Parts: sequence; C-alpha cells; structure tokens
Amino acid sequence: MQRRDFLKTISIAAAAGLAGGTAPLRAAESTYESEEKISQEKRRFRVRYRFDLKNPDGKGPYPARLWNPMPYQAPWQNVRILNFKGNYDHWNLNDDNSYDVSILYADWKKSPRPKTLEIEMEIETRYRSVPLKAIEAASKRNLPIPVEVRRFLKPTAHIPTDGKIKAKADELTRGVSDRFEKVKRIYDWVTQVTFRDPKVIGCGSGDAGKMMNSGYFGGKCTDISSLFVALLRAAGIPAREVFGIRLGLSHYSKALGKADDKGFAEISTWQHCRAEYYIPGLGWIPSDPADITKLELVESRKYNDPKVQELKRRYLHGWEMNWVGFNWGRDFILSPKPEQYPINMLGYPYAEVEDEPLDYYFPKEFAYRITSQEITKR
Repeated sequence: MQRRDFLKTISIAAAAGLAGGTAPLRAAESTYESEEKISQEKRRFRVRYRFDLKNPDGKGPYPARLWNPMPYQAPWQNVRILNFKGNYDHWNLNDDNSYDVSILYADWKKSPRPKTLEIEMEIETRYRSVPLKAIEAASKRNLPIPVEVRRFLKPTAHIPTDGKIKAKADELTRGVSDRFEKVKRIYDWVTQVTFRDPKVIGCGSGDAGKMMNSGYFGGKCTDISSLFVALLRAAGIPAREVFGIRLGLSHYSKALGKADDKGFAEISTWQHCRAEYYIPGLGWIPSDPADITKLELVESRKYNDPKVQELKRRYLHGWEMNWVGFNWGRDFILSPKPEQYPINMLGYPYAEVEDEPLDYYFPKEFAYRITSQEITKR
C-alpha cells in the first residue's frame, strides 16, 4: 500500500477480476448459496466511523491521539470513495511502519473540547477464491520462496516457530514434502481441535505459543488464525494473519455476518481476523479456520456436520467478502510512535488520551461507533 493511495478523497476505478472459481454445489446438498453464484457478485458497502474520544477520568482539558487502520487495495476489495472530517489539530495518512499498514492518524491538543473525527468510505468487494487445481499445480513445482515473502516465515512475539509449535508442525507434516499437502494437514488439525470460547474478549490476543503450551485450544478468531499461521511458518510455509471487519450479511450463515432488511448493520464489535498462506508461483491464498469454530458454536453444530464441513472446504482457499481486510501487521510500531509500543496488532482503532491507551474492546467507553450499509442489491 502506497501512502499516495489515501492522501485525499479518492475515487478509484474498479479493480481487475479474480481468476477462476470453484465448482458449484448440487442443489440437494444445501439451502445456502453456491460458490458459483456468489463468486460472480460484486457488493458495495458504505462504512461510517464516528469518534468522540473521551478522557477516562472525566477531569479537565486533555490531549488525544488516534491511529485508525484503513483497508488495503486489492482485486477483491476496492475502496472507491474516502472522506473524513473532524476538529483535529493535525492529521496524516501514512504507511510509515514495518508492514506498510495504512493508517489515518489524527491528534488533538490539550483542551476541554470534544475530540471528534468522522470517516466515510464506499468499499466494493468480490468473493475471493483461488482454484484448488491452480494451488496444487503451483505447489508441485516447488519454486523458491521470494525474498520479500520470507519475513512471513519468521517468528514474532506472538507467533513463535520453535518449541511445541515446531514439534506439532513436524508431527503433522511428517513424510510430506508438498507445500499444499502440509497446509491441508495443518488446517485439518487446527479446525478440528480448536473451538470458539465466547468468554474471550474481542478477537483474542493471538498468542499462539501460549495456546500451544497450555494445551487449551479455545479462543476467538485471532487466537485460532495465529495458531494456524504459527504452525505453517514452523512447517516452512509463509503465512500471515489478516485483520479486518465484517461489513454485513453472509450468504452462508448469519453466524458469519448479518444485517437488517435494508442492509444496515452496526459493526463496532465485528472485527475479524483471517489468514493467508503463500504458494510460490501463485501467491497468497485466503483461508479462515476461525469461522469454522464460530459456525459450530452459533448454530450448535458438530465438526462433522455437513454444513460445517462445507464451510471448511470453502475456507481452505477462499473468503466470503462481506468483510474487508486492513493489514497483516504483528508486533510493530505505529507512526507517529505512541507511548505504548510495539502494538500486538491493528485490527481495532487505537488511541491514547493523556498518553494512556484507551480500551478498544469497548467502543462506548472509547468512544467510537462503526456502521455499514450495503448499497447494492443482489
């Protein structure tokens, strides 16, 4: 992502189409929509952010700073329009960090006045799925990993690649040399042993080492995606988490996104972490092991339920795009540098008031509100 992409109100031409698709389901298999139908669909959402940063102690004048993650541009997600306004003293749009994370930054000098910012975007999305035959063919070529991708083999503070993570990755992929076969074995294990724990706050901390060392495989999307990513990296497969937010109705299950009959949704707490793995000669492949566990919990289904298994099949190599991705940064430093760093991840707005971070897991106290309106009909 280049800084110039977001330095002013933008209106960007539609991105190029995605290659390939996947075979449709037979009508008798389910009542939810086939990939063939939704893969042809473009969706557009009007997304609005409203910030009114508060001083937690409620006393006197206060300064404030805000870093808000912005969507990246890709063939499957296209920011067509961006507008923002507020009473900030300074602002910038920057990607001045080690992951090129696009951020809208604003700050307010010490004063008693409210600290407000409004952002409005129109985002066009397309179903993202990479054909299995293409993945298998690229994997069989066993091409070298590009230099610029090798960073996604390395450990971070929350993504270790040694110890029990390495031991489990070796166990799962023993005797296998093909990269995609390794991915499938790890994906099968992660989706089978993990479960969604509703007691976990927000998306979870994504501490894969802690999860593996404890043997407790309950968590939320960042926890499960991070475990998947850590195991893949330990097995020699470049992988990364992708942080974003759900925008509206899922054509597969309301457990994975919903809206009212006019396409409106309050999405302040709908942040969601997915994953990608890299096959040389083809590129980044979308995946989402965490939503398998969410479908199981919300719809009270078992792992072997046909609907769960169908979603598992789709999400090995695809994403339903009632969601938009922001970035894949982990354990990095924002710009301008905040008081708290490095930051674990930037899937939520991050702000500091009187140099103290606000709790982004609680939008009303922070305070922010995010809404989405689907503005194209199927």
